[in-house]
Amino acid sequence: MSSARRSFAPTLRFTLLALLLAAGFVRLGWWQWQRGEQRQVAAARFARGADQLLTLGALDAAAVPLYQRVSVEGELDAAHQFLLDNRSFEGRPGYEVLTPLIRGRALTLLIDRGWVPFQGSRAQLPDVTLALTGPVQLTGRIALLPSPGLAAGRVAPPVAGSWPKLTSFPTMTQLAAALGAPLSARVLLLDPVSPFGYARGWQVPGLPPLRHFAYAVQWWSFALLTLILWVIASRRPPAVAAP
Repeated sequence: MSSARRSFAPTLRFTLLALLLAAGFVRLGWWQWQRGEQRQVAAARFARGADQLLTLGALDAAAVPLYQRVSVEGELDAAHQFLLDNRSFEGRPGYEVLTPLIRGRALTLLIDRGWVPFQGSRAQLPDVTLALTGPVQLTGRIALLPSPGLAAGRVAPPVAGSWPKLTSFPTMTQLAAALGAPLSARVLLLDPVSPFGYARGWQVPGLPPLRHFAYAVQWWSFALLTLILWVIASRRPPAVAAP
């Protein structure tokens, strides 16, 4: 005795729900794929930036490509420094130290001198004193301030009060207001071999490209699985005839 063949009879509501879910998963996958391509471009730019050392001179840091390695002269303002909170290095919490470099008539450039560890309490800030006077020549990469991606993670530095000033994912406008002087829109990531710095292992911000591509494939797999489940759930046994 053969079993009755099931018929394919999807309902309109279930079909619309499945299509909406599948379209959403496809869209998320495409977004992750684009993010991966953007990270690839950024990684290539980061690699190219080390090919040549440019002298910044009187140019604003915003006039050269991101991650370009440059040489710049000026005087470090050790009396007015910022500590970027919520920054980690090799899995350990801490701060990144931003020190203004005064460049004469050119816009002041913030130098990211690297990472220092968290002291156990934000009431006890690390000692980032600089004992030097006179002009210095520094090398590093031009970059943007770190960004949390969400405005909720931002804490502007206080305008009044003592230095160094603690802040979390500030904007350059907020830093300039606290410093009381205009700033370049970009910062300099101090070379790991340069003096006056702390722990430094600069990398392109964000996830690696392959991670984004893997997430894209994962979302597309969810879209395919949704359609497969729709097909299976839409197969119904034949109606039993009344005697």
